[in-house]
Amino acid sequence: MIHLITGGSGSGKSAYAEERILELNGDCRIYIATMYPYDEESRRRIARHRAMRAQKRFATVECYQNLEQAEVPRGADVLLECMSNLTANEMFWPQGAGENTEEQILRGVERLRRTAANLVIVSNEIFSDGIAYDSGTREYQRTLGRINCRLAKLADRVTEVVYGIPLEVK
Repeated sequence: MIHLITGGSGSGKSAYAEERILELNGDCRIYIATMYPYDEESRRRIARHRAMRAQKRFATVECYQNLEQAEVPRGADVLLECMSNLTANEMFWPQGAGENTEEQILRGVERLRRTAANLVIVSNEIFSDGIAYDSGTREYQRTLGRINCRLAKLADRVTEVVYGIPLEVK
C-alpha cells in the first residue's frame, strides 16, 4: 500500500503520517529521513525528531539522495519524509541527479514499493503562495509537482492535511 500525504508547512501532515504508520501495528517501522543536517539548528531539530520517533519504535534511515540505495527490510512499514527535501537534494547538490531528478526519485519509490509492506510518503504543497520566484525555484516547483502527480497516480490513498484536518483525495 502506498499513501501519499501532502500539506503546507505546519499543516500537521507529519503527525498524521506517523499516525497512519502506527495504526498498521507492524513489527518493523522505518523512517527514511531526507533532511540534511546543514547547521546547528537543523541538527537539533533532527535529534529531537529522532528521539520522538524512537519512542514509537521507528528505526531511522538517513537518505539525502539516491533513494534507490536506501536499505529497507522486506515487509517493513516505511515512512518517507519528505519528498520536498529529497527533490531539492537531487536537483541542487553537485552529486545529485540534476535534470534526472524525477526519474531517479521514482525509481527509488518503485524499489521501496516492491520491498515495503506499506509506504507512506510525505510531501509539501508549495504551489499556491502566489509569489514570483527565480527560475531555479520555479523549476524545483515544477519538478516536485510532476513527482507529486506521479506519486498520486501510483498511490492507493492520497490525503491533503489542511490545518490539522485530513482531506481524503483518493
